Amino acid sequence: MSAVSISVPGVGESISEGILSRWLVADGSQVKAGDPLFELETDKATNIVPAPASGVLKVGAAEGDVVAIGANIGTIDPSGAPASAAKAVVLAESAAAKPAAANAAGGSTATLAPSVRRIVAEEGVDASQVAGTGRDGRITKGDVLGHLEQGAATKPAQAAPAAPPAPVAKPAAPVAPGRGERETRQRMSGLRQRIAQRLVEVQQTAAILSTFNEVDMSRVMDLRAKYKDKYQKTHGVSLGFMSFFVKATIEAIKAFPAVNARIEGNEIVYQNYFNIGVAVSTERGLMVPVLRDADTLSFAGIEKAIGEFADKARKGTIGVDDLQGGTFTITNGGVFGSLLSTPILNPPQSGILGMHAIKKRPVVVDDQIVIRPMMYLALSYDHRLIDGREAVSALVRIKDCLEDPERMLLSI
Repeated sequence: MSAVSISVPGVGESISEGILSRWLVADGSQVKAGDPLFELETDKATNIVPAPASGVLKVGAAEGDVVAIGANIGTIDPSGAPASAAKAVVLAESAAAKPAAANAAGGSTATLAPSVRRIVAEEGVDASQVAGTGRDGRITKGDVLGHLEQGAATKPAQAAPAAPPAPVAKPAAPVAPGRGERETRQRMSGLRQRIAQRLVEVQQTAAILSTFNEVDMSRVMDLRAKYKDKYQKTHGVSLGFMSFFVKATIEAIKAFPAVNARIEGNEIVYQNYFNIGVAVSTERGLMVPVLRDADTLSFAGIEKAIGEFADKARKGTIGVDDLQGGTFTITNGGVFGSLLSTPILNPPQSGILGMHAIKKRPVVVDDQIVIRPMMYLALSYDHRLIDGREAVSALVRIKDCLEDPERMLLSI
């Protein structure tokens, strides 16, 4: 059977190339069809590509190479032998060939036994110079050993070769006591490079402004505490904060459509659907999987979808389609302890909501100073499209929904 080509698969409509970040099977190893073969890193996600056939892998591109979609980066030979087996055959053939070559070079016509051929080959003996004492003048093992001893006795003594000069050590960079290298370098991943590029682009092309508010999380926390066990038993998922924020955000952008819109050229595109991106931090960088038509999802549906996305993102199995088509994004720096920040837009979106850590603080309620669990909220928006009145009002709407969560159920 002929070898099967390994092509870089298409992973998204707008993606023309990627980085071959890692081979998951060693060159020359056996692989089965459907087994993970290599990782393809794009500007949106890292995809694990399966083997197209069973056989022995022949790598045609190195890790770190930029490869075009559809490019041939190797082959799989269905009839090939693994590298270890092939190497054993080559070594056996080489071992058999070496004595014959040595014998031919010496001009001897005597037939050598296997043990004699081995010594002749290992010691580089010219068989024509050895006197054979065996039957019909054949060379025996003793003849070869005797020839070697005689040669060693008659060989003039030679001076031992001079020792090579000791290498001059290069001065090392000063290292502080108890520390390692002062600097290390590592290539930026394709995903990290694309994140950097997009963040710079959005700050150069959009007029980003942020508005802030704070929300009393008492009612949401009371609801979660009251129904925590029953909710888990009924829906098989925990009731988290994110579902409340997704629902509150949808209510806000329904009331202020510009926050859910985008700019294309000289036009404003009002998106009458609600695809909410939820930022997920992974070792490879920040990813924003999208909850499509989030307004049709229940609280449990939102929590389940977010959990699945987070698991896929951290395992590196999230697809490009999972990351495209968002109309608004929510990011939660509070899980890392952030008290306040200004999130950057996720282009081409015009708005992003930043959640932060919940801290107990003294606040005034009905002219009384009380301790409440408070969270700062930040809404960053593109001022080219969204006026301050709309942005502030949208953020206040989110605050009102969270402080009175029942109104989200009644859409008031």
